[in-house]
Amino acid sequence: VQLVESGGGLVQPGGSLRLSCAASGFTFSSYFMRWYRQAPGKERELVAHISSGGVTTTYADSVKGRFTISRDNAQNTVYLQMNSLKPEDTAVYYCYTRRRASDYWGQGTHVTVSS
Repeated sequence: VQLVESGGGLVQPGGSLRLSCAASGFTFSSYFMRWYRQAPGKERELVAHISSGGVTTTYADSVKGRFTISRDNAQNTVYLQMNSLKPEDTAVYYCYTRRRASDYWGQGTHVTVSS
């Protein structure tokens, strides 16, 4: 199982970024996917969840209405569209799945929101 995030970077407050997570090594369409983030000095927190078929999504209260999780099962990719970014969204963002009682994480992609 391999998860590879991309799309992070430096953005001004109010700006947008789209993160991608390319998955391989498992039947992507059969498993839920999540985005987590970890800010400096803080614990890792769940940002968004999407079911295997993409029908069900849930979000942390802090990002509701600003972030959208989606997936393309044909491309084995999950996305996180982030709009109206705030300095407090600065963190390393990780994609995650759980398969056969094992946790799988990507290497993370850095997002910095600053003027």
